[in-house]
Amino acid sequence: MSNTTYSLVRPTRGLDADPESDLDLDAGPGASSGPRPVSASAAGRAPARDPGSADPTGLAGPARPDGSDGSAERAVLVGLDTSSATGWDVEESLEELARLVDTAGGVVVGRVIQRKQKPDPAHFIGAGKAEEISLMAKAVGADLVVFDDELTPVQQRNLEEVIEARVIDRTQLILDIFAQRAATREGKLQVELAQLQYWLPRLTGKGAELSRLGGGIGTRGPGETKLEIDRRTIRSRIASIKRQLETVRQRRGTQRRRRREAEMPVVAMVGYTNAGKSSLLKALTGADAYIEDKLFATLDTTTRRFTLPGGQAVLLTDTVGFIQKLPHQLIMAFRATLEEVTEADVLLHVVDASHPKAAEHCRAVFEVLEELEASEHPTITAFNKVDLPGAQAAVDMLKAEYPRSLAVSALTGTGLQELAEFIEAELAPRRVRMEVALPYDDPLISTIRKRSKILREDWSDGTISFLLETDQALAGQLRRAEGKGTGDGGSR
Repeated sequence: MSNTTYSLVRPTRGLDADPESDLDLDAGPGASSGPRPVSASAAGRAPARDPGSADPTGLAGPARPDGSDGSAERAVLVGLDTSSATGWDVEESLEELARLVDTAGGVVVGRVIQRKQKPDPAHFIGAGKAEEISLMAKAVGADLVVFDDELTPVQQRNLEEVIEARVIDRTQLILDIFAQRAATREGKLQVELAQLQYWLPRLTGKGAELSRLGGGIGTRGPGETKLEIDRRTIRSRIASIKRQLETVRQRRGTQRRRRREAEMPVVAMVGYTNAGKSSLLKALTGADAYIEDKLFATLDTTTRRFTLPGGQAVLLTDTVGFIQKLPHQLIMAFRATLEEVTEADVLLHVVDASHPKAAEHCRAVFEVLEELEASEHPTITAFNKVDLPGAQAAVDMLKAEYPRSLAVSALTGTGLQELAEFIEAELAPRRVRMEVALPYDDPLISTIRKRSKILREDWSDGTISFLLETDQALAGQLRRAEGKGTGDGGSR
């Protein structure tokens, strides 16, 4: 037992410990630090439900012997400590996994950490430890066991046979959350593609049956309407979704070309999930963005127009959040959405400076950006939430690594003006400095005042002369307008 750590999270007073047991009810650091996962009802929210179904989420259950009402699935978390130098210790990674379970609508009732040099090819944590987890799961009335790493199809099947409970991995849990959060047709298609690609190799040993889908955390998505499906049907559906998403990708490409023709720069917001990107978008643009203190609270891309201090208009795009061990299936499936990142003029990297793993969050984000081939884009780092305790110390530590950075608070407004000036400076090479003279009643004058930085303005003989900096599109309009008025075809 020396290589295994057990801890139980007691949801009620009805569960007592056996003093001779290896199960430690006095939860250690892995069970007590950070936010404690709670059920959906205890958090003051209820999962979205289809009025036509008694339990469309699959989270409802009978009353428990320990007195809990069974309204949320009860999960035991399992992490493998291989002592690899990733910057994350296993307790912190399990804490994040617990937040993911909470986001999915479950409640954590226990945690297991197995210390092992490498995963067991058959049972991941070994057959003996799998049997011990089975006993623990039964003792606490757990519905499922969630592993913090991706399991192979063989490992998942073997573990379910030993544990006699549903077994899911981190990838499946994240896919489930995405299935809940997807609101647009495009988002739902992308999630379905990722889920089908995940499930295709896992049909081995189950025949062609997916009847386990649709029954709780890790099971939502395409399986709700297709309970039995064979590989050929899955491949056909994958091909169909890819064709539909290619149409989406082409449409987005057309929209981007139009923006480039209109000289409308795009600033794409990227960052670790729950870093405050949506809050920052709302603070900067007034957008009615959905905000919740949950991992992956928003999934679908939101774009809003934002006017910089000098008058230039840009498009500010809030993209899906990243996370450590982000499933490769999601990155590939969300290619159409994530191209907003690869095609952006500037990346705005938002960091939760108050989080103790802020440095690791930054590295995880840039790992995904490298996979997207976007890590070399011009990037501004905004250390958000500096109004919270400890955040400024993290900013001071990380500023040397991220010199193009500043501290901001979407909540209090600290640093937002400076952030706008940072973005403006990054886009400055795209600006044109010019002189132009127009009749005082020319309608373009109001456009100049909205979209340009006016350096000098002179009135004489019914005309207004400007020395200004503006975007290339408006500069072209002004040259044409002045050319028509003077006949010399250009600005001074």
